[in-house]
Amino acid sequence: MNAADSTLLSRYGGNLPRYTSYPTAAQFTDAVGPDDSRAWLSSLPADQPVSLYLHVPFCDTLCRFCGCNTAVLRNADARSAYAALLHEELRRVIALIGPGRRVTHLQWGGGTPTTLPASAMRRVMDAIRRDFDIAPDAEISIEVDPRHLPPDYPAVLHELGFNRASMGVQDLDASVQQACGRIQSWEQTRDCLEALRGAGVASINIDLIYGLPRQDTEGVARTAQAVASLGPDRLAVFGYAHVPWKQKRQTLMPVGELPCAEDRISQRAAMDGVLRAAGFLPVGLDHYVSPDDSMAHALKAGRLHRNFQGYTTDSAPVLIGIGASAISALPGGMTQNAVSAAAYARLMARPDSLPVARGVRLQEDDRARADIIEQIMCAMQVDLDAMGARHGLPASHFDAECDRLAPMVADGLVTLAGHDVRVTEKGRPFVRHVAAIFDRYLTAQSSTRHASAL
Repeated sequence: MNAADSTLLSRYGGNLPRYTSYPTAAQFTDAVGPDDSRAWLSSLPADQPVSLYLHVPFCDTLCRFCGCNTAVLRNADARSAYAALLHEELRRVIALIGPGRRVTHLQWGGGTPTTLPASAMRRVMDAIRRDFDIAPDAEISIEVDPRHLPPDYPAVLHELGFNRASMGVQDLDASVQQACGRIQSWEQTRDCLEALRGAGVASINIDLIYGLPRQDTEGVARTAQAVASLGPDRLAVFGYAHVPWKQKRQTLMPVGELPCAEDRISQRAAMDGVLRAAGFLPVGLDHYVSPDDSMAHALKAGRLHRNFQGYTTDSAPVLIGIGASAISALPGGMTQNAVSAAAYARLMARPDSLPVARGVRLQEDDRARADIIEQIMCAMQVDLDAMGARHGLPASHFDAECDRLAPMVADGLVTLAGHDVRVTEKGRPFVRHVAAIFDRYLTAQSSTRHASAL
C-alpha cells in the first residue's frame, strides 16, 4: 500500500452504519410501539404490494464472528413452537392489512431457518400461500448452512417454491475457520450447492468475509477464486463487523490477530480483483453478480434497492418483518420486534397484540435522505435536485452537504457537478462515507455504536 492510500485510510477510518436503512436502527426507541405498528399497517392502501421477511433466531452451532440475533436451540418441539408463533403473527398482520395482499419478495433469514422441522416450515409456507397473493415472478429466498442442511431439505424447499438460497462460506482457510469457530470444508460447500440446484433451487448466493482473524491477502484471494469456480449467481463480500459490545461471542476469537485497516482494504481489493476477473459484476459496496442475474438487470435499469437484508431487486415500498428482532419498513416509520426469542414469545402471548418493541417515526426530511442514501449505496450517484423536487424541498436544501463533500472531491472519491453527486471507482470502498454526509443523526459519539467503516 502506498503513502497516498495510507493517507486515505487514516482520513476515512472510524465506524459507520452499513446504511441498510435510514434512519438506522441506532435511532429506534421504545417511543414507537405496537399501537404505531397497528396504525401504520391498517392504513396501507388495499392495492399496496408488500415484501415479507421471516426471521428464525436459531442455529445448530454459533459462529464466533456472527453479529446476528441468534442462539442454539436443539429441541425440535421448541423450534416448531416458534414456527407456530410466526404463523400467529402473520395472522395478526393479515387481520390489519386484509387477506390476498400481493407479495413481491419473500425471504427467510436468521440464524438458520432450516433449523425448523420441515413440517413446521411447510405449515408456515402453506399459510402464506393461502393468505397472500405471491407474485408469479417473486423471489422466494432462504438462508441455509451447508454444514447442517438436512438431506431431504433441498427437495422440500423446491416443493415450497423457494427459488433462491444463500449460504455462508466466509473463508476456506483452516486456520481462519478454527479462529472463528466455523469449520466448513470445501466439499460441504460444493455438495450443498449441488444438492440445492439438483433439487430445483436454481439461484445461489454465497457470503464471504474479509477482516477476520488470521486472514491475509493471499488467503482471501484463494477463497474467492475457489468459490467463484462454483458459479454462484451472487456473492456478498462483507467486511467483518467487530461489535463485541453487541455480541460477546466475538471476544472468543483471537481478536489480537484481527487485520489492521490497511490489511482489510488490501484483502477487499484482492477479492474484488479475483471476482471481476472471473466475470462477476460489482454491485454497490459489497455485492458481485453474474451478468445474467436479476440483480445485474436491476442495476442496469436503475431499479436496484437496499433494505435490512442488503441489496435487493425488490421494489415493494413496504417490508413486513415477522419473528424475533425482525424489522418492518412502513410508510409511517420503521418498527422492530422484540429481539430475543423469549421476549418475542412473551409479547406474542398478549392476545391480538403485535410484538413490536421499538422503532422510529419518519419525517419528510428522513424520507428524502433515505432516498438519497439508497441511491448513493445502489447506483453510486444521486441527483440532489431531482430528489429534492420529489420530496418538495428547495434546491438549496442540501447545500451544506455538498460543501462537506469537498474533501472527498479533492481526494478523487467523488465528483460533484452542481448538485449531481457521483462516486468514482476509487471511491467505491468509501461509499458509506459518502452516504454518511447525508445522515443528520450521525455524530462522533453515535458512530461508536457501529462497525468499522472499511
